[in-house]
Amino acid sequence: MDKVRLLLRRTVGAVRQHVGTDQFGNKYYFIPQQKTWTGQVTRERRIVEPVNKKEYEYQLGDIPTEWEAWIRGRRKNPPTIEEILGNEKMREEMKIKGDEYLERDQINQHVANRDGLVAEPMKTQIKGHASAPIYGKQMPSEEPVSTANTFEPGSWDPSASDDKK
Repeated sequence: MDKVRLLLRRTVGAVRQHVGTDQFGNKYYFIPQQKTWTGQVTRERRIVEPVNKKEYEYQLGDIPTEWEAWIRGRRKNPPTIEEILGNEKMREEMKIKGDEYLERDQINQHVANRDGLVAEPMKTQIKGHASAPIYGKQMPSEEPVSTANTFEPGSWDPSASDDKK
């Protein structure tokens, strides 16, 4: 059998091995590592032959995640139908449990708000920045008392200006 496959590979090209088909009808193939007639080594490839041949007809989820993991090389062995169906059932159960949890949480929040167990959010009016203690206060500014013609270095005393307030 290997000699026939080798002969076909050298005359026709790459020989694909059908690995499986998913529930949507996509076919998956494995092309093993091989040498071309020039002696170059081509690496192994995993390909899918989709049901929808046109790219614009492809939808997210048309390839099951288990098969996509096999194509990308994240798993060695192709998935079985039982594994795919088991994972699909588990996803549906998780979705139902998530919906039930959200519904219970909304009911609990409604009861807590009705009974006054949860404080309603306060409506605050924020003006300015929290680190500015005098923001918004109207204070008259000091008028300049000098034109800088009489400035002498070391003559300024900041404590003198605090006493005026």
